[in-house]
Amino acid sequence: MTELSELTYALDTFYFLICGVLVMWMAAGFAMLEAGLVRSKNTAEILTKNVALFAIACTMYLLIGYYIMYSSAGGGVLPSLGFLIGVENSLDAITAGGDDAPYYSMRSDYFFQVVFVATAMSIVSGAVAERMKLWAFLAFAVVMTAVIYPVSGYWTWGGGWLSEVGYSDYAGSGIVHLAGAAAALAGVLILGPRKGKYGKDGSIYAIPGANMPLATLGMFILWMGWFGFNGGSELKMSDAVSANNVAQVFVNTNAAAAGGVIAALVLAKLWFRKADLTMALNGALAGLVAITADPLSPPALGAAVIGAIGGAIVVASIVALDKLRIDDPVGAISVHGVAGIWGVLVVPMSNGDASFGAQILGIIGIFAWVFLASLVVWLIIKAAMGIRVSEEEEYEGVDLTECGLEAYPEFNVASK
Repeated sequence: MTELSELTYALDTFYFLICGVLVMWMAAGFAMLEAGLVRSKNTAEILTKNVALFAIACTMYLLIGYYIMYSSAGGGVLPSLGFLIGVENSLDAITAGGDDAPYYSMRSDYFFQVVFVATAMSIVSGAVAERMKLWAFLAFAVVMTAVIYPVSGYWTWGGGWLSEVGYSDYAGSGIVHLAGAAAALAGVLILGPRKGKYGKDGSIYAIPGANMPLATLGMFILWMGWFGFNGGSELKMSDAVSANNVAQVFVNTNAAAAGGVIAALVLAKLWFRKADLTMALNGALAGLVAITADPLSPPALGAAVIGAIGGAIVVASIVALDKLRIDDPVGAISVHGVAGIWGVLVVPMSNGDASFGAQILGIIGIFAWVFLASLVVWLIIKAAMGIRVSEEEEYEGVDLTECGLEAYPEFNVASK
């Protein structure tokens, strides 16, 4: 019995860690996707943001966020350094067996959770691209990953009030993706659109990204990492039921992404008379976001339909936000916010334990908290240091003004 307990503990811990690595790899996906969808003169800066936000998220969640979100880990809501000085499951507790015995390492739980925090913050990066000051963005990242995300995370995965009312969100369509989109929306509204994006007469001008192969690579990296995002949220796989569940989650995750691509591509062809690659990329991501709220309960065909509706919704949402003059260079608010809402709402259709009332309450609670808290933080940062680069700096590109280098220096004829 003792050897079996240790073996299953080791297996589930290892599975948790490997899934965490897959989710961490999504940071590369976000970086490549965003770098491909912005103009070449802003590439180095957005890559810097993605590297720095991941480091900030890991550090702030280690010091503060983890203990707010899972208050029992630190002995309360107030932050504790207990995790840093070696709190871990004892061998006696592991080998005791029974329902109360821990079945994975506390450190593996932290590692898996911290990459989710970084994912939420990565969503903000693309939406505010090409016109936000680098250090203003990083200042917001500190607060978002230390406090804002962990508070609503505590309400849900931490056993707080949303959990008590029955809110169901398997891997975080609302908890992670809607939260990131709400923070992004608050920032975009204060920041304003890029120069030249909208005309005074209401016209909308496309600002193409610099590198579609890079954006496509980013999408595929995210698709791959999502198997860890959703699969790891089963939390274990050392028994037959859990292993079967993980397989179902993988199949449904893949089916939803495929459905999202097809629906977005077909709708773009019907609407714009062109097979729009950017819509196809965002369609895949919207399908993934939509199925994340419950990748276990639906059959595979049902997951494909959920993803397809998500892919169609994101195309309509991107167009609608443009008409509202809400400038989101990579479509992050639509992909993670609008498709995230759809994913949360559809859960009761296949999961009998969920209710529409609890799901709607969760959407309202998460969005309201993250949006309003983010709005306050963005306004404070704006008053303290400003959040937008000057018009001249925006014209020249933030690579030179913020980072002092260019991602593609050979393209600049003047420098030769």
